[in-house]
Amino acid sequence: MPRKSTNNPANDPAKQIPVLTGESLLQKVKELEHLSKEEKAKACGYITYTANGQERVNMMKFLNALMEADGLGSGSKGNGRGGRSASYRISVQKNGNLLIGSAYTSQMGLKPGDELIVRLGRKHIHLHPVNASEEAKEKP
Repeated sequence: MPRKSTNNPANDPAKQIPVLTGESLLQKVKELEHLSKEEKAKACGYITYTANGQERVNMMKFLNALMEADGLGSGSKGNGRGGRSASYRISVQKNGNLLIGSAYTSQMGLKPGDELIVRLGRKHIHLHPVNASEEAKEKP
């Protein structure tokens, strides 16, 4: 049976720092402007401890909470897998196809099997979802 480490602050509620969010997080960060980012994250409660009591700073959670509190958050959680963000720039592939990517299709709410109408402009391409009324117009 695993033994609880006596030197692990995670086991001692009196030593645990509450995780700050929102306005209280912004206020605390302003108070600690002379400290490094890592020290600010620790002071705001963004730390975890490994089984052997080693301290780990959750910088990503801290920075995301800071952005959210400052009103810069995206408002959505995304798919939680990280990766690249949409750049709104694509390239023509060697076979001449355009690959749009899931970042754009999910933003548009498209699902596998959804159909789009392609309309070409002089130097642009418009993609419009097909709905019942437009399908009727397209058929001769």
